[in-house]
Amino acid sequence: MSSAPNHSSSFSLAGKIILLTGGAGLYGRGLAAALAEAGATLVLASRNLPALEQVAAEERALGGDVHARSLDQADEASIFLLRDRVLADFGRIDGLVNNAVARPMKTADAPLADWAESMQTNATGLFAITRAFGEAMASRAGGSIVNIGSIQGMVGPDYALYEGLNMHAIPDYFFHKAGMINLTRFFGAHYGPRGVRVNCLSPGGFFSGQHPTFVERYSAATFLRRMADENDLGGPVIFLLSDAARYVTGVNLPVDGGYTAH
Repeated sequence: MSSAPNHSSSFSLAGKIILLTGGAGLYGRGLAAALAEAGATLVLASRNLPALEQVAAEERALGGDVHARSLDQADEASIFLLRDRVLADFGRIDGLVNNAVARPMKTADAPLADWAESMQTNATGLFAITRAFGEAMASRAGGSIVNIGSIQGMVGPDYALYEGLNMHAIPDYFFHKAGMINLTRFFGAHYGPRGVRVNCLSPGGFFSGQHPTFVERYSAATFLRRMADENDLGGPVIFLLSDAARYVTGVNLPVDGGYTAH
């Protein structure tokens, strides 16, 4: 008779090599802190290496095992260099959190070149890095990929939230976050037989000093009557990376205070 599982340790990331792309931005800084606290050997990667090195130093001062590496997700050669360095430095990769995002478009009437630049990073680059690291995990028959999506990949814009404010719904973000959800399902099916789980987490509105009117309107549209903050995403991401979610794959998990539930 097998012994009962240790549910406490199954939620730990201790001993796991985790790559987090975009570890210094709006979502990334909180995720970096949460993943380091959960015990991961954490590699942060983006184009802004100085910012990542500062985050890594801050987390190491708190006892975390955190490293910074350069990555241009729009360039497949850069992705391969990162993959090869991670494997050389740590011997394997256990988890990938696709959090990096480029936001070149500012309005719906922006130049078409801005749309193309967005797709190179957020669509083509997302596919390339998922495939590169997914194959590395599949070669060892295990791993977890977590895509950081958005509720804007699940629903259309509510323009009433922006009325009278200098704020905009940007079409490329809706497009690539919706595509991310179904690409999650594709890679979940593709890598499942080889032991790699792939899931998506779709956050709701994240408070970052928006106009008080917007904050009031948005908060009223959620069940919890508030926007998300830097402490709200780490737990769900840790769960999806951990052995506690060993039978969870192909899922899109809204973390939105109930915004999309009505």
